[in-house]
Amino acid sequence: MRAAIYLALSGLASADWQFRSRPDLAPPRLNITIPATKEVEKGYLFLAPFAGYPDTPSEQHGPRQASPYIFRDNGDLVWSGYGNYYSIWATNFQAGRWKGKDIIFSFEGDHNPNYGHGHGHITFLDQHYETIRELRAGNHKLVDKHEFHIVNEETGLIQIYQPTPRDLTSWGGSSEQQWIVNAIIQELDITTGKLLFEWASLDHVSPDEAVLPLNPGQAGSGYNSSDAWDYFHINSVDKDASGNYLISARDACAVHKINGTDGSIIWRLHGKKSDFAVADDAKFCFQHHARWLSQEDDIEIISLYDNAAHGSEHGAGREVHTAPYSSGKILRLNTTSWTAELVRGYYPPKGHELLSKSQGSTQVFPSGNVLVNWGSEGAVTEYTEDGTPIFHAYMDSGYLGQGVENYRAFKYNWTGLPNEEPAIVALASEGGRGTTVYASWNGDTETAVWRFFEVTDAYGSRSFLGEAERTGFETALFVPGRDELSKVAAEAVDARGKVLRVTGDVGVEPEILPAGKIRCQAEDARTPHGQKTVEEKILAKTSNSRWEEYGLLKFFRIVKDL
Repeated sequence: MRAAIYLALSGLASADWQFRSRPDLAPPRLNITIPATKEVEKGYLFLAPFAGYPDTPSEQHGPRQASPYIFRDNGDLVWSGYGNYYSIWATNFQAGRWKGKDIIFSFEGDHNPNYGHGHGHITFLDQHYETIRELRAGNHKLVDKHEFHIVNEETGLIQIYQPTPRDLTSWGGSSEQQWIVNAIIQELDITTGKLLFEWASLDHVSPDEAVLPLNPGQAGSGYNSSDAWDYFHINSVDKDASGNYLISARDACAVHKINGTDGSIIWRLHGKKSDFAVADDAKFCFQHHARWLSQEDDIEIISLYDNAAHGSEHGAGREVHTAPYSSGKILRLNTTSWTAELVRGYYPPKGHELLSKSQGSTQVFPSGNVLVNWGSEGAVTEYTEDGTPIFHAYMDSGYLGQGVENYRAFKYNWTGLPNEEPAIVALASEGGRGTTVYASWNGDTETAVWRFFEVTDAYGSRSFLGEAERTGFETALFVPGRDELSKVAAEAVDARGKVLRVTGDVGVEPEILPAGKIRCQAEDARTPHGQKTVEEKILAKTSNSRWEEYGLLKFFRIVKDL
């Protein structure tokens, strides 16, 4: 009995067994601690969670399939980008428009968690999830993971970490410490890849402005190009209607406005050489994702994510904290009085202590709602304009939720029309009680109902079995009895009754249950979708959080081994 309970509970913590029609998919299970209220912004969550800690022979942390994902805010998967779409490490997953068409895009490439760098390219997909463009940096440089931002549906802003040899003795370097990161931004024509503008930090900003010194090496020690001193660390770029640029320099704890013609610095916000007197509650450090919200006369409103902490993504090394928690902030800058004030701060919900040593984003919607992504804390919160949390989730559950991280999170309206075929499987239960047919269509946002059919002869003739309202990624129909049922198919139907796509024909297979699966009598009789299994009831009675679930798993493992 103890072993059976252990097996049941361990199944809940696993990423497997989520979708019978797509057993190859093992997406993260969102751990929603504040369910979405009716005030949340309409749209889908765009996330790309990954494991912040490396796997060991005895421990696994974070999503089993790190990838871009689209979720509903009730936790239902809409699209997994794993494998077929993004086959290498990907982050900064967003939706946008290019040449009048809706697209999605993500950084794709190598990931260096020691310094929070990535090297690769930007991959664009259309509404059918087909790759339509890969964009690379100009001037023989490598795109970094931190930024891709579309301007006027035509150009894209990127940033680059370029290791550069320099004499660093003026900043405490030895003769062997010769490497510094030249933080670069570029604006590119998306269609042609032509370089339109380039700005480099070492041409305009002295390493004197670094908050983290060369030694003891929290931002790189400078001994080689892979360990170059990252004194500035650009992690976001924006552009205004006048052609000027807004850059966030994390390791200078400053935001800079850059002249889009000659590259000169128009102003610095915070850091060691601030042009503004910054109110105490408006101060920030090690920030991410600075964006203009509005500009009128001498008033500029910006948003950013205030990490207030610094550390490596993989958890090693010392951390620096400037506040007890991270936050999303909206700031009001006055370029006549040269003051910076806090308009609104968005702080961790009650009971959630969130201080992210890396990553993070703040998305402000036209409605006034705000979506804050907590970076290395692996969580996301939506707020009303006044700061009331109306949704909160961690980006994986159980033991896998420990160590999950996510660079940025966004919410967008999106219409997905996949080119790939819908998936279908028919599983016959033991004892001839019946057959359950499961259908799903990765990335589809338009199906309202699934219609299921028996294929009755070799010519494809069909007999209607029933239909089921689409309620999540996968929809199931139970067909009682019917030992003679041998082959089935399904149609995806939209809200207006139009058939969007038809599955292939599949034969009926025997159902295989997860090891140790225990079902209630009602479940054994295949009650409607949503009936809780015994292990779910056990967990509901004994566990209130992902950490307690992990503790239960550890307990039952120990008991089993006795």
